[in-house]
Amino acid sequence: MTSRLILITHAATAATRRAAFPVDEPIETTPAPAPLRAGVYLTAPETSCQQTAKALDLPATVDPALRDCDYGAWRGHTLDEVTASDPDAVTRWLTEPSAAPHGGESTLDLLVRVSAWLDGLPRDHNKIVAVTHAAVVRAAVVHAILATPQSFWRIDVPPLSRTVLSGHPSSWTLRHIGAAGRRRCAGVCEADPAD
Repeated sequence: MTSRLILITHAATAATRRAAFPVDEPIETTPAPAPLRAGVYLTAPETSCQQTAKALDLPATVDPALRDCDYGAWRGHTLDEVTASDPDAVTRWLTEPSAAPHGGESTLDLLVRVSAWLDGLPRDHNKIVAVTHAAVVRAAVVHAILATPQSFWRIDVPPLSRTVLSGHPSSWTLRHIGAAGRRRCAGVCEADPAD
């Protein structure tokens, strides 16, 4: 059975506004309700994702595999702050997918986790909606298009964007990456042509 997976990135937080490594924080703006019909609704465990799912009127169940990347000691700091204090560590983190100078997850660790989640999704649902983080969405796209780990940093995923994958475990196709629209439904309405 071919499935449709819609990944919605959580609404903006203080960390996204500051370009900081996130801590578990609330969203700053509340999107308008935009219910989608699906067989399964999931959300990452962090506050920002659960609040976004609730605001969009999605009856989502928490899935720990959708959690954000663990940024270790860098959580709560801006990229500029970390770069100023340890530029070599930031360079390694951005250029070596297996590097985790912050003591958390490397990009490669995240890619492996998200790939396993994608390929473990149930085949008995034709539509799954999941609210998660930009890093998780980037990792899903890298897996779907069989890109290299270095491609991870070449994918821009803004708050409230929607990424649509279709296919089935081990064979995904990227159908759409889109920023939130100006429509009342924040670009995730059922009537959207990419649905």
